[in-house]
Amino acid sequence: MATHKLLILPGDGIGPEVMAEVEKVVAWFGRQGVAAFETERGLVGGSAYDAHGEAISNGDMALAQAADAVLFGAVGGPKWADVPYSKRPEAGLLRLRKDLGLFANLRPAICFPALAAASSLKPEVVEGLDILIVRELTGGVYFGEPKEIVTLEDGQQRGIDTQVYTTSEIERITRVAFELARTRRNKVSSAEKHNVMKTGVLWKQVVTRIHKAEFADMELEHVLADNCAMQLVRWPKQYDVIVCDNLFGDILSDVAAMLTGSLGMLPSASLGAEDPATGKRKALYEPVHGSAPDIAGKGAANPIATISSFSMALRYSFKAIEAADMLDKAVTNVLASGLRTADIRSDNTHVVGTAGMGDAIVKELQHLAG
Repeated sequence: MATHKLLILPGDGIGPEVMAEVEKVVAWFGRQGVAAFETERGLVGGSAYDAHGEAISNGDMALAQAADAVLFGAVGGPKWADVPYSKRPEAGLLRLRKDLGLFANLRPAICFPALAAASSLKPEVVEGLDILIVRELTGGVYFGEPKEIVTLEDGQQRGIDTQVYTTSEIERITRVAFELARTRRNKVSSAEKHNVMKTGVLWKQVVTRIHKAEFADMELEHVLADNCAMQLVRWPKQYDVIVCDNLFGDILSDVAAMLTGSLGMLPSASLGAEDPATGKRKALYEPVHGSAPDIAGKGAANPIATISSFSMALRYSFKAIEAADMLDKAVTNVLASGLRTADIRSDNTHVVGTAGMGDAIVKELQHLAG
């Protein structure tokens, strides 16, 4: 039986509460003999700053480097609003992404049948929605240089951000998108702005070339990013996998997230390059939601996004596809039974707390396992 090294970084706010429910699920799969999980715990974000004066310590970064997967909760909160910019809680997540080389961000947008009415769109538009946005995470305008605010001779200030992409950066995210689409519905939509941006021109050229040379049996369409945003609201089920740069991926994944009814439901994965010797990738899995300091400590947070992030770890890092499918089914069944946390409550449903939802999912796993 395979042993997987799992680093758990609960973080701040509701992070520790939702992560406690994931640990119940991890323990259940371990008892079932699906895999042996060797877990370590560390600090990240504000909690790490309080303990070490940094958003993540070198020791915990070393644990992350050694892990097969990192489970991340959430960071930040008003308590750390005035810490130095380089030490702010979010800097811990940025360092993890940078040092682990996590260039591919996977953001699924899945509308569970029981929650179709919770979306701001009509149920028929979102019911059965299952799309995946693949966002390039380490390049583009967020990292390009120069990045500065300068004072001009006439006293005005000018802000500068630089959008930069190289051929190899586009190639590797394109391959990830097509490889994932091959396990789904064999369609990739590439979103960029080649009509007004030179990086968009290069992006389209590279994606087209990789498709023709390596994935010609699959469907590729090019869509302008602004039109893609509109289409996501008009008829999102036309998409399967959407691949895009850092900036557009940031925007489009948030649009897609809200189609499902609640940010509290959505997981994500950030993957690095495949190791040629082992076939493994560095990987970090986290819920899309933030630290929600207003409800921290109240036992009311929705743990499903974090539990589903572990499902993605089972699928992409541990290759335990049947286990991932079982966990996804357990979540679907619990929601279908009418259990809800407060963020997704509706008429004729029963509201439970964080622990109650976690316990219900573990109970359903046991039922599915027979």
